[in-house]
Amino acid sequence: MFNKDRNIRIVIIDDHQLFREGVKRILAMEDNFDVVAEGEDGEQALALVEEHRPDVILMDINMPKVNGMEATRDLIQKYPDVKVLILSIHDDESYVTHVLKTGAAGYLLKEMDADALIQAVKVVGEGGAYIHPKVTHNLIKDYRRLANEDETDASEIGFREVEYRKPLHILTRRECEVLQLMTDGYSNRMIGEALYISEKTVKNHVSNILQKMSVNDRTQAVVESIKNGWVMVR
Repeated sequence: MFNKDRNIRIVIIDDHQLFREGVKRILAMEDNFDVVAEGEDGEQALALVEEHRPDVILMDINMPKVNGMEATRDLIQKYPDVKVLILSIHDDESYVTHVLKTGAAGYLLKEMDADALIQAVKVVGEGGAYIHPKVTHNLIKDYRRLANEDETDASEIGFREVEYRKPLHILTRRECEVLQLMTDGYSNRMIGEALYISEKTVKNHVSNILQKMSVNDRTQAVVESIKNGWVMVR
């Protein structure tokens, strides 16, 4: 289990050096992040984990020799406490489903901004799960479609048809707007642009939403909001 009193140790596995360098520069912005090693394919991942024992591995899904899903499956079997955050260009929900079955703790699109990358590493490093907002939206739309097709699926998935109503009993009107945009797959930067507020203000709103809803991350907040009819899936 990760000790919050020390820095989050990170290994980056990606076959594109320029991408790795960009990710390292972003992670260097955080004082409690340490990039302890990097590699270019899934074969190197196991050796680097054995040597450095990181808290989080940023793993590209498409690599030569051993791809990210195969490497993740092998790593989780040998080191179940290691948290793998998959990096991908694919926003199709089928990719996410297969990745999560390997034991990965998160799925992040390579089109992410710096804020999303930092947030994802923090959440996963502290034992949570993180799915890119755009992918979360696609997953929820797919689940909702299945639920509407079959009432049995609806009960198994946990969604039910409820009347849409804003959760003004626990959130402010602005927080309701932010929650809806989170459901629409917006990143913090995009939410700020849509509402004409700073990214820092968006971060504060998101933190308040998670606290008031008693959830650990954005994905949980969105799923619970849909179950309760607090947002619209559009």
